Amino acid sequence: MIIGSHVSMKGKDMLYGAVKEALSYEANTFMFYTGAPQNTYRKPIQQLKIDEAKALMHENNIDIDKVVVHAPYIINLANSIKSETFDLAVRFLKEEIDRCEAIGISRMVLHPGSHVKAGEQVGLDKIVEGLNMVLEPNQHVHIALETMAGKGSELGYCLDQLKYIIEHTKYNELLGVTIDTCHMHDAGYNLTKFDDILAEFDELIGIDKILVVHVNDSKNPMGSHKDRHENIGYGYIGFDTLNTIVHHPLLKDVPKILETPYIDEHAPYKEEIDMFRKQKFNDTLK
Repeated sequence: MIIGSHVSMKGKDMLYGAVKEALSYEANTFMFYTGAPQNTYRKPIQQLKIDEAKALMHENNIDIDKVVVHAPYIINLANSIKSETFDLAVRFLKEEIDRCEAIGISRMVLHPGSHVKAGEQVGLDKIVEGLNMVLEPNQHVHIALETMAGKGSELGYCLDQLKYIIEHTKYNELLGVTIDTCHMHDAGYNLTKFDDILAEFDELIGIDKILVVHVNDSKNPMGSHKDRHENIGYGYIGFDTLNTIVHHPLLKDVPKILETPYIDEHAPYKEEIDMFRKQKFNDTLK
């Protein structure tokens, strides 16, 4: 099982510190931002301690091909209302891809974007336009479009929308999908019927396009369109359903990433990873 969590790349140790944090959770993969997700400030590549991080990953059998970067929230390729917002999204996404290339990362999670009341079709076409401006046929980095909860004007809340984006993007061999369990639940997908969801996914998009799984419980009932993550086993999805997804044989080689909330300033990831390894719910986590 390839499982880890979101970790921080900050302070003097940078990426090396992120690997150490992942190891403290007994993880064998992890996800990180290359800088603060709310702004465009980024430290020079030379300051990230990439070589030290790669050496530590190698020592601990962490495959960098299974490590994930999350693109910042400020990227909104679906915005057709403000040209400056779209231009920033295109420029900064390209910069993030270049940074991932320099580090050696092959999987980048991206929120498809919000149409900001311009209409879903307009937003979907704008996303395609932006991806066509960014993707290059010789790049190593694959963009994993995230399934969204559908709050506000979010796009990507159904598989048909992700299919449309992928089918209409020129270099779509560089596109894949991040399945977020909380988001899919909140969007109205019944995860207790996960085999049916995978069958639909395979028919519309192809199972091989699943590049990342975000493993989160949900604070809200199915179809709420809220997007509020809960700790594993304490929400409306439940441990048994999430455990089935994490151990699904068709997703064996896909990295699973926990994004559950801290508990009293404590990161719960070591305990949650242990739950999945033992396939037993720990009701003392909270």
